[in-house]
Amino acid sequence: MRSLSLAFLAVAVFASDLPSPAVTCATCHEKECRSQPQTPMAHAMVAPSTDPVFQKHPSLTFAWGPYTWQVARQGANVTYTVTEGASSITVPVRWIFGEDTQTYVLDYNGHSYESRVSYFPELDKLDITPGDETDHLNSILEALGREVFRRERQACFECHSTGAVVDGDLQPAHSTPGLQCVHCHRGADQHLRDVVSGKLESVPPKLGRMTAEDISNFCGQCHRTFGEVVRRQAYGLANARFQPYRLARSKCYDGSDPRISCLACHDPHQNVVTHNDASYETKCLACHSTAAARGKPTAKVCQVAKSGCIGCHMPKVNLPPTHRDWTDHFIRVVKAGAQYPE
Repeated sequence: MRSLSLAFLAVAVFASDLPSPAVTCATCHEKECRSQPQTPMAHAMVAPSTDPVFQKHPSLTFAWGPYTWQVARQGANVTYTVTEGASSITVPVRWIFGEDTQTYVLDYNGHSYESRVSYFPELDKLDITPGDETDHLNSILEALGREVFRRERQACFECHSTGAVVDGDLQPAHSTPGLQCVHCHRGADQHLRDVVSGKLESVPPKLGRMTAEDISNFCGQCHRTFGEVVRRQAYGLANARFQPYRLARSKCYDGSDPRISCLACHDPHQNVVTHNDASYETKCLACHSTAAARGKPTAKVCQVAKSGCIGCHMPKVNLPPTHRDWTDHFIRVVKAGAQYPE
């Protein structure tokens, strides 16, 4: 198990005028601070020197058309090289986004790039980064990666790290990899200081008290809101990854009902359950049982079965570029052979 000091304890107040050992979030929230550092969100960004992939694979290679890529560890550093014939470009990997599928953040000649290849744990090797599989590469520079401009770069760091944006300005050097307390619990750092001085008035807003709609928009800052998907016209199979949008498409979605909130099924301090769909069935039956339906006339009781809810109403969707299945959060009666609904 990873040490707490690698994640939540990094929020500790280490000011010289405070008692030692320093007070941390774990002082009061021990349960959450023991489990959250194990979650993918806590490792949404990793430093190359600590990435376990490169402990297992000191060198990864991939070839596509006339181009060859190599991502290799050299001591504490990781380099990314793309080669075309006698030409090559080698740059250091500054940051790695993602705990499972991993994409590399690159800087070259004053420009920022998303690596053209990524590591996929399902394949245990490199392949083309999702979204780039249909691109036609015209040069070795294009093969290096997709150029990422200021606004997108900042949004990427805001979703994958903590503290990267200072006074509205992106400063990756000041960031802490992954999502820590203060990323979601805004004001937690000041609250920690206040607790040390005996003040308890600055408690951050409790997210669990937000409406389902507000929670959807909150989580959607990174997982995509309904409005963002519509605004960007991000339709098609790929939006199975955008859970807040898909959930809002559900007939049973009610923005005022906490039973359909993201937090009703997922505790952000715990790992997402991916291999036991039955564990979610009590959440379904919170609305769709005979007793629950009496208080919510629009919640129909299933006449077919009292188990197996997820497999019937939230099917898995395979997205080939990602090499994995995604649970479609558009809750509905799924008919065999039906096309992906938009």
